[in-house]
Amino acid sequence: MGKRILKYLAWTLATLASLVLLLVVVVLIRSNRKFDAPYPEIHASRDPKVIARGESIVYGPGHCVNCHTANVETASIRNGATPLLAGGHLFSLPLGRIYTPNLTPDRETGIGRYTDAQLARVLRYSVMPDGRATLPFMNFHELSDEDLTAVISFLRSQKPVRRAVPEHEINLLGKAVMAFLIKPIGPKTTPLQHTPPEEPTVERGEYVANSVAGCAECHTKRNPIDGSYAGAPFAGGMVFEVNQDTVIVSPNLTPSKSGRITSWSEEQFVGRFGVGVGIPHTHMPWRQFQRMSETDVRAIYRYLRTLPPSDHDPGPSVQAKKSTQEKKKAA
Repeated sequence: MGKRILKYLAWTLATLASLVLLLVVVVLIRSNRKFDAPYPEIHASRDPKVIARGESIVYGPGHCVNCHTANVETASIRNGATPLLAGGHLFSLPLGRIYTPNLTPDRETGIGRYTDAQLARVLRYSVMPDGRATLPFMNFHELSDEDLTAVISFLRSQKPVRRAVPEHEINLLGKAVMAFLIKPIGPKTTPLQHTPPEEPTVERGEYVANSVAGCAECHTKRNPIDGSYAGAPFAGGMVFEVNQDTVIVSPNLTPSKSGRITSWSEEQFVGRFGVGVGIPHTHMPWRQFQRMSETDVRAIYRYLRTLPPSDHDPGPSVQAKKSTQEKKKAA
């Protein structure tokens, strides 16, 4: 009887080990999946006005400069600096160590080796030149053709910087996420050919808030593993770690009882953007948003007032980490 049990246990363990090994092999193979997506008919321009528009997006509401620069440049960027977008910023995530790419036109380490269509496909369809899907933390899928052209035109106009950026160091969890959860994200509707006129309209505000500034990316609770939305858009609740004891939680921006926008007048909203950084260590790119025109800020306010109200209350912007709160209660 004992020998039979031992044989059964040995068979069970061998089967489980084989299944685990098979799963690991499948994860490793699928984590490098390749996808197909259209190549937008976008061509870089040398028109100074077009390049200037791209620069205003990259260093302004698009806040590309906050991620596509080295970590050592973060402090100066928070003070308004505009370094070249040579990448190399390290994000330590549950998926592993993620590095942002070099966006200067260097042919060996930057975007000089890629065509305009390949760059446009990355931004609009989240598919990299080698066919892999990008991580879902860059939401420019619905930039107008006009603005997409402007951004690529500006990136092409930069001085080339030779900076070799390390490959992502994806752990096994990250590979599993890449294998089964991460897939390309494209535009929900046909992107506009022309950008809405710079007027304080709801249409303009919706475009700037969603397609350029990506406000919902931080003002919506998201899954820390795959970046998917876990709450109502603009209802806040995204947690950003400041230190071992403190976090910053994004506020609700919907016009509800819990919504920050509800208690602000349009003039107060505009004034807040003029003040700049308030909470130390905030992840809000205030310096970059200060580059937006007053017209665009008013347009965003008017758009936010039209959102479906959400009663989600994320609490104060600065909070103690849950682990810290639990320790205090235990004491």
